[in-house]
Order: sequence, then structure tokens, then C-alpha cells
Amino acid sequence: MEKIRRALLGLDSAIDAGAYRLMRGAARIWDSFVGLSQDMRVRGWKRGFFEVAGEAATWGTAGAVIMLALAQPAFQATKEDWRKRADLAVTFLDRTGAEIGRRGILQTDAVSLQDIPDTMIKSAMAIEDRRFFQHFGIDVPGTFRAVLTNARASGVVQGGSSLTQQLAKNLFLSNERTIERKVKEAFLAMWLEVNLSKEEILKLYLDRAYMGGGAFGVEAASQMYFGKSAKSLTLAESAMLAGLFKAPTKFAPHTNLSAARARANVVLDALVASGFMTEGQVHAARLNPAAPVARQRASSPDYYLDWAFNEVKRLSDDGKLGGVRSVIVKTPLDPVVQAKAEETIENMLRQYGPQYGVKQAGVVLMEPQGAVRAMVGGRDYGASQFNRAADALRQPGSSFKPYVYTAAMMNGYTSTSIVTDGPITIGNWSPQNYGLSFAGRVTLMSAMARSLNTVPIRLGRAIGLDKVIETAKNMGVRTPLRLNRALALGTSEVTVLDQAVGFSSLANGGFKSVPYAATEIRDSAGRILWRHERDAPPLERTIPPEAVSEMNRVMVNVVEAGTGRRAAVDNTRIAGKTGTSQDYRDAWFIGYSGDFTCAVWFGNDDYSGTREMTGGSLPAMSFKEIMTVAQAGVDPRPIPGLAPVAKGQQIAAASAPEPSLDSGNGGRLPRRASLLLDEIDGLMRNASSSLASAGSARPGTSDVASAGSMAPPPPSAPQSLN
Repeated sequence: MEKIRRALLGLDSAIDAGAYRLMRGAARIWDSFVGLSQDMRVRGWKRGFFEVAGEAATWGTAGAVIMLALAQPAFQATKEDWRKRADLAVTFLDRTGAEIGRRGILQTDAVSLQDIPDTMIKSAMAIEDRRFFQHFGIDVPGTFRAVLTNARASGVVQGGSSLTQQLAKNLFLSNERTIERKVKEAFLAMWLEVNLSKEEILKLYLDRAYMGGGAFGVEAASQMYFGKSAKSLTLAESAMLAGLFKAPTKFAPHTNLSAARARANVVLDALVASGFMTEGQVHAARLNPAAPVARQRASSPDYYLDWAFNEVKRLSDDGKLGGVRSVIVKTPLDPVVQAKAEETIENMLRQYGPQYGVKQAGVVLMEPQGAVRAMVGGRDYGASQFNRAADALRQPGSSFKPYVYTAAMMNGYTSTSIVTDGPITIGNWSPQNYGLSFAGRVTLMSAMARSLNTVPIRLGRAIGLDKVIETAKNMGVRTPLRLNRALALGTSEVTVLDQAVGFSSLANGGFKSVPYAATEIRDSAGRILWRHERDAPPLERTIPPEAVSEMNRVMVNVVEAGTGRRAAVDNTRIAGKTGTSQDYRDAWFIGYSGDFTCAVWFGNDDYSGTREMTGGSLPAMSFKEIMTVAQAGVDPRPIPGLAPVAKGQQIAAASAPEPSLDSGNGGRLPRRASLLLDEIDGLMRNASSSLASAGSARPGTSDVASAGSMAPPPPSAPQSLN
């Protein structure tokens, strides 16, 4: 024991002595550092300089660490061999087999940089990045100049991205306009500058830049627009091609020669301003602008093709095409209906746009089983490639009510169930009807036809808004819906495509349809890689047939006796619903026959309100024109749950103008009287049903009391207008 005690005491002493020596050593080092610091003390104006330098070094180090962390996601894209990556090339055919366009890569790098004319290289640099050979991937002066120019113009008139940044976007990133993408783009541009020479970057850019018409790179564009190799380009032709970098669709010489020549003149100005050429050298090109080779080219359904290309890419990414990168896709697009949809939108906006203060629209027409026949994503693809039909999220207003009513039909209600339309207050929110009056006890059929607002609110409270959201999802709405007290009035944004798909579940008998743009995909040798009938999963039933029948009776009544009368199509039974969001920002009509579903939206990109445009005006009128052409020559199928229309039978109100609420219409009953008769008929049916069931109560026959607690509405919960 004594030996152990002495050993422990020795260990303790050694530790104490070691700690003492360590502290003494540290103290000496600190004293030396303090002494050195005192010797190096700076006084006077120099002290301020060193204080700023020290702070800059500290914050610079912290910033470098943060930037390095932000750079990690960007550099993930460089791990694969991006030089050998094969891009998807797709040729699209319409439903008859005629070619309608291409997407993906139409590219050739057969011409070396040395063979590309100096005029082409200088034109590209002058208009896109005149300091290309001086910067490190980011042109700082050019960026500041662009910011100042755009600030003075109160809009984006000049881009600030360097040529290297544009190449980084083309190689690794998407076209989305987000801060995250710009950060990644900057890091990748610097990475390219480190790993490639300036000549390699320039060559890649000239080979990979999109030049319109499905052509990538100056060689492919030269062949397409001028019918010759890029080796033989003149100055005027080089200027025209360089002008395509900014907006290839807008300035494509085959679609807008005057705009292409005006843009080429801007490039010539840039050549002179940058000092690459003199005014005398470009004078001949100004006097003799480039002329593209004659090429007959029909109008291209570009919005449809963009959406279809994304669908094909999704199939390819899922491994459904066996790794084949060049494919031919047959689509269900109907060129006649597509042309009519584009023409209708343009005519409506040109004729009525100033009157209603509306500038944009979107259309989707599809078969109830999912085949998309036509798509219009905006008024002018050349001016804006943003697809308002597939990508824009807009409030549906009253056009959302069919999802609420369908959920009710699945929970015990019928078209003749009685619900009270009267004042209702939830917290500090009291929704009103469009006419600022209440109808009292009404049937669900009448409530939908008149687009009453308190009825869907009561239904949503009775059955639960979570069931409404679930029903909308099961009907095909893919955009996530937000739960709030005003959900039943269409406050949660959806897309035009969502609405077309959702309403299609009523048109096809209760099945959740999935929109598709490819009926058949083949490789270049003609072998079938994918066929929708064979390879797509079967549709899933999500709505019971009884609920579908009840809803279709209600929806047909909206068109034949309600707010959607302007959408009625001669000799074809149409069901549908109008919708208008708060402050008249969005106007909708979504309708269907037994053959087609068509969703139409009008509004403004900046979410500004229109001049009291409702879904029963331009959207319903556009729907009628488009559907009239779609139904031409088609033997109409009956809407599920409704009796087929006999040949020659006139559909109620099919061609009648929308009557006033307070006046007669020829020899017909006024609309108010007609709706009152509907309510009386519903009351009598309901009374008979109640007697037959010996007094047993049904959830839809009594006034819907408030039920359940819900999240508070947005600060200004919108009142749906129709």
C-alpha cells in the first residue's frame, strides 16, 4: 500500500509540475506577443488604415467560408463527365403523324473555332461580353453597368451575365430566375475559367447556345437560317445570328424578319461601340441586311411543345426509354383545335382586352382520360416563354366550388339537398354573395347555378375542409392546397392544367386522369420504346358513380340555367363552372362534354385586377368558340350519369344570350323565376324523400350548422364573384 501511495503522490506532483511549466511557457509566449504588439503599435492616420484592413480581413475570411459553403451545391453538377453527356433530342408529331416541332439538341460542333469567321466571334462578344478576355468569369464593371441601365429604365433592358456565366447556365443549370441559380451560376463560371482556356469556353458557348427553332450553336443555326456552313457567314449574317442569343424565339428571322434585322442593327452598333469595328466597316452590313433562306414554316405550338418536352424528359429520367437520347414522339395534339385556341385567345385579347384591362390568358383542352389536345400558355410565345397554362399559380375563385360539392356528394348530400344561403360569420370574416343578398333555403343545384358563396362555406364546415382538399387531390389537382377558412371560395392557387384535369374526373365517370403528351415514342430506327396504352398505369376510380351523376346534373345546370350560359355549345351538352377571384384578378371557365374538357383562364401577369371581368364573360365565350371546333364532326358521347342527347334535340339555352336576372327573355320565364321553380321542385322532392324514410334525418336536408374549428382566413379573405 505504501508503494501505491508514493506512486500516486509522484504522479500528482508530475501533473502539477507539468501544468505549472506549461502555464509559465504560455505566459512567456503571451508576454513576448504583447511586447511585439507594443513595438508594432501604429499611431496617427496609419492606425485607422490598419484597423480597417484588420476588419476587412476578418469579415473577408468569414465571407469566404460562407461562399465556400454556398458553392458546394453548384460543384455537384461538375462531378459527372459533362463533356460527354448526351442531351435529349425529340421530334414531335401531331395526332395525324405530321411533324409539329422539335425540342432538345439540334447541334453540331463540326466547325472548329479557327474556322468560324472573325465577324461572328466579334459580334458575339460585342453584344454579349465585350470584356470576355479580360475578366475571371464574372464581368464586374459590366454587371454594375447593367444594374444602372436597368434602374434608369425601371426594367430589365440589359443583361449582366458574362459569356462564361451563360455557358455555365447552359451546361449545368435551368432557366429559373432565382437568387440560388445566380449564385450557382457565378461559382460555376469561375470554375470553368479555372479548368478551361478562354478559347475552349468561347468554342463551347458558340456550340451550345440556343439559337431558336431547335438549333443549338452557330453551325446548326447557320445551316437552318442561311442554308450554309458557319465558315461562310458574312458580317450581316453574323450580326443576325449574334442577335439571337438574347431571345432566340423573338428574333428568329423565319418568324419575325423585321425584328431580327432590327436586332442585328443593335449588334452592329455594339461592334462599333466596343471598338471591334469602325462605322465604315459595318456600313455595308447596314445597307444590305441578311436574308434567311426561304423556308415554309407553319405556326409552332411552342407552349405545348415545351410542356411535352418536359413530360418526355421525365419518362427518360425514369428509365422508361431505355437510355435512348434521340426519339420521335407522337402526341395527341390536334392542330386544328390548337390553331383555333391560339386564334381565339388573340382575338379576345385584341377585341376586349383594353375594355376589361386584361392582357394574358391560358387554355388547356384535353380528353377526359388525359390526352392533351391543345395548350396555349400565353398571348405571345416570342414575348414570353412562361407557360401560364401549366406553370402559373392563380386563385380559382368559384371554379373551385365543384371540388367542395363533390366532397359533399360523397358524404351524403345530393343535388336536391337543401342548405341555407344566409349570413354567416367565422371569427371576424363574413362572406357575402356577388349580389350582396341571400337566397335563403336553396338546393345544391340552384346554389351552384347561382354561384352562391355561403353554401360551399357551410358545406366545407359540415364535412371538413380536409376532405375537400383530399377530394380535389383525388380528382387530379396536383398543386398543394392551403387550408384556410376561405378555401371553399377558391383562395388556394392552382394551374389551368390542374383545373382541366380535376374537372375531367367528372367527365370520365369518376376516374383520376393524368395529363399526357406522348401516345407513342419511337427511336430513330422506328422501334417502339413506349406506348401509353401499353405502358401507362390504368386510371384509378376516386369518385363513386353516384356522386359523379349528381355532380354532372349540377354542373350541366350551371351552363343551361346559371352563370355559364355563354359557354353553351350548339347540339352538345356542356357542364362547367365559372370562377372569378378577388378584385377580378382571375376569370375562369372550366367545362366539359362527354368528349373533351377545356379550361380557360384570363388575367394579368402582375396580378393586377381587371375591369370587372367575370368567368361568365371572356372565358366562357372563348370556351364556346374552342369547343365548337373541337366537337365539330364528333358524335357526342353522353356525359356520365346523364341521358344522351338525341340527334336534332336542342340543348336548353345552347345558343341563347345570357338573360337579365330581372327581365324576361322572349317567351321564356325570367331566369329568377326559373331558379325559383328549381328550388320548389327540389323542396318537393326532398319532402317526398323524407316521408318515405319515416322521418330519418339525412345530413344534406337540414341547414348546415357550424362545425369544427378552422385556421383563420387571410387578412382580406376574398369574396368569390361567380
